[in-house]
Amino acid sequence: MYNIDDFDLKILTLLQSNGRLTNQELSELIGLSASQCSRRRIALEQAQLILGYHARLAPDAAGQEMLGLIEVRLLNHTPECVASFHQMVSGVDAIIDAYKTTGDADYLLKVAVADLPGLNHLISGILAQNKSVAHLKTSVVLNRLKENGLLMPGSSALP
Repeated sequence: MYNIDDFDLKILTLLQSNGRLTNQELSELIGLSASQCSRRRIALEQAQLILGYHARLAPDAAGQEMLGLIEVRLLNHTPECVASFHQMVSGVDAIIDAYKTTGDADYLLKVAVADLPGLNHLISGILAQNKSVAHLKTSVVLNRLKENGLLMPGSSALP
């Protein structure tokens, strides 16, 4: 178990909003030397508190402008049924996030596709065909206000 102190928390917070910060830039922002920031960053990565670095792409850059949220209820919760569903989820690129949840749905999927025909194919041609799936409920995202803790460009706090 890694004990996070205030400096680690500052590093994590700064990297979450800008993963491209260099150790020198981090050192200037939090008041540690660049070498201390480097050691702490490596320790946070090794402790798997930093899971990776990536670029946030605009939806049109990836050709996946339509987002959907799909609630999934499984037929049953046998190990075979759950494993079949998990295997399907891992093999579908359009599923960008998958969460096991409480409540009416067993899972919530965040999906990204190019258009309505793509969403229809994902729902009818892939998800509904999985023998583990009993029920699907889909919502289409109309506007992205905030993702990964950051406000989306062009969105405002006021309606």
